[in-house]
Amino acid sequence: MKAIYARVSTEESAQKGYSIAHQIDEAKKKAGTDQVLIYTDEGYSGEFLERPGLEKLRDDVRKGLIEAVIVYDPDRLARNLMHQLLIDDELRKNNVELIFVNGEYENTPEGKLFFSLRGAIAEFEKAKIRERTMAGRLRKAKEGKIVKDDKIYGYDYDKQTGQLVINEEEAEIVRFIFDSFIRQDRFKGINGIAHYLTEKKVKTKTGKTVWHRQVVRQILMNETYMGKRPQNKWNTEGMIANRYRKDQKVPMTLRPKEEWIYVDVPAIVTEEQFRRAQILLEQSRRRYAKTTKHKYLLSGLLRCAQCGNTMTGRYTKNWGKYYREYTDIKNTAGAKYRGCGMTVRADEIEKVVWSHLMDIFNNPDRLHDFQPERTDGNFEKAELDRLEKEIERARKGRKRLLSLVAMSDDEIDLEEIKQEIRHLQQREKDLTEQYTQLEQQLRALQDKKPSEHILREAMDFFTRHKDELSFETKQAIVRKVIKEIRVLDKDDIEIVLF
Repeated sequence: MKAIYARVSTEESAQKGYSIAHQIDEAKKKAGTDQVLIYTDEGYSGEFLERPGLEKLRDDVRKGLIEAVIVYDPDRLARNLMHQLLIDDELRKNNVELIFVNGEYENTPEGKLFFSLRGAIAEFEKAKIRERTMAGRLRKAKEGKIVKDDKIYGYDYDKQTGQLVINEEEAEIVRFIFDSFIRQDRFKGINGIAHYLTEKKVKTKTGKTVWHRQVVRQILMNETYMGKRPQNKWNTEGMIANRYRKDQKVPMTLRPKEEWIYVDVPAIVTEEQFRRAQILLEQSRRRYAKTTKHKYLLSGLLRCAQCGNTMTGRYTKNWGKYYREYTDIKNTAGAKYRGCGMTVRADEIEKVVWSHLMDIFNNPDRLHDFQPERTDGNFEKAELDRLEKEIERARKGRKRLLSLVAMSDDEIDLEEIKQEIRHLQQREKDLTEQYTQLEQQLRALQDKKPSEHILREAMDFFTRHKDELSFETKQAIVRKVIKEIRVLDKDDIEIVLF
């Protein structure tokens, strides 16, 4: 069956009058039939091959579903010459003919030369567009105009004048955040402010009612609010292509301060308030970096078996008495996985775990009995199954969002969707790393590699320090031997040794 591929980027749609519909209509005329498969990428740059529509087309070509591909123009397929040639070669290896509506391409030296020239011209045009865009933005900034709408909370962007205008409703919230943080008597730090705004269902710039602590911190650190908007601050060259890259994404870097261009904007807070907030932010960073008052022996080792959340220590009060406990609840404002509410008393679980280790160390003749029992890898296999499902869920979610971006209209908040796609990409990456590590552990178990040497090393360490068992020493011993402690319920735990 014949297939049609059409692509348009936002800037081309505006500047050249390209449209997906026009390309498809012309390609159907070339095909001589309406019975075609259609693949489209709207809003995607031709510089990169990672496009949903193009990937689906290539996949169907490999499956043998397509006999010919019709494209309006060579640069609709790809702007990069090497990419054009790569796709052309891939199609021909699968006995699929590549046909262009504009500019006939034949498998002859002349045809290939023409193809190469068209690709080179397309690359040159792209480079010139980028150069003119950057020069235009720099000129606007020097003229005292705001280059683009960064959706700064507290302001609206006037596109006609290129200036920021105070949004009074949002500005009141900005003043509230600065005032509350400076006074430090209303809420418990940044997290307390974020919780309060979430509870009151105050809307963020994107219309959400969940405030992350990092959003509050960014507001407190944004010097725009004292009337100075820095531009040309970040070097974002190449970043626009990050959504097409799977690996080695281009990072945003800070330009030297002498290259920054400050533009005067209406102030929401005074310079004195802003400077005071920066001092308090610096003090809070130093304060939170100190060692906590209450120590937790099993920190970083506990995981709730019900919801998968890690369990962290906290000091809490119940019936008038304070005590330490471990919980899977995440109270950070905007946390995506809040936990199922599993809690265990710290003194009780620490006593059980330490007693188990003492039983091991005091019975060296029975050391083999204390080695991990699951040489068949039941625990690891169950975890691999769970991680595989999580990875697939993240992958499917990302693909659905990519499709939504491709079909986007003005009613969809693209920036919010892109942010969620980035989150899912990172989650998929983290889960894949966990999966790889667990696979290696499972192979080691199946190869029956002994873990006795780890227990003996820990035992020797314990023997050398048993007369001076400080908290730090005990914690070092625990971490040498225990890989993870899974809390099944308040009275049942599973200790997984290395």
